[in-house]
Amino acid sequence: MNLILLGAPGAGKGTQAEVLTAKLGIPAISTGNILRAAVKEGTEMGLKAKSYMDAGGLVPDEVIIGILKERLAQPDCAKGFILDGVPRTIAQAEAIEKMGIRIDKVLDLAVDENVIFDRMSGRRVCEKCGASYHVRTKPSKVEGICDACGGKLVIRKDDQPETVRDRLKAYHAQTEPLIEFYRSRGKLAVVESGSTVEATTAEVMKALEA
Repeated sequence: MNLILLGAPGAGKGTQAEVLTAKLGIPAISTGNILRAAVKEGTEMGLKAKSYMDAGGLVPDEVIIGILKERLAQPDCAKGFILDGVPRTIAQAEAIEKMGIRIDKVLDLAVDENVIFDRMSGRRVCEKCGASYHVRTKPSKVEGICDACGGKLVIRKDDQPETVRDRLKAYHAQTEPLIEFYRSRGKLAVVESGSTVEATTAEVMKALEA
């Protein structure tokens, strides 16, 4: 099954992608991860992406989609995949269609923006090992200290209130139009976010079986 997860920053796409990977046995593919891997491996598209990143610019759509194509050609994608964070724009979605990549279902994780602010402003990440916590829903045993390695917990720039506002603005302008794009193709299922990860997963599985 070839899936796309849509939703605002902080909607829980990454968490649900991990759960679905375990349940369905197909890889979750996020833009950030495939970009980093392509740059590290020095693939043709990875080197192109690196030239833009080194210059402090945004990596253009054709390079992102080229890297995606390289990743989807790998054997672990033969039974399906979960795209998280790509496509980000209508142009990227159209490029995926032009490449002939079949998408079976698009899940839109619908979350109230106040909930998103609460989730993201409460996130803490270990600066040493990258483990993730939340001051309310998943606190560390000792405040400000990572349970796993004893490193210091910090607020990522991405989770600071001004950055969250900017990211939500960008989402509404660039990514939200994808909801109608996929609805018009009969691919969209809207999943209301539950009060827990498990409740949301239950809604996701219902949508996949529908």
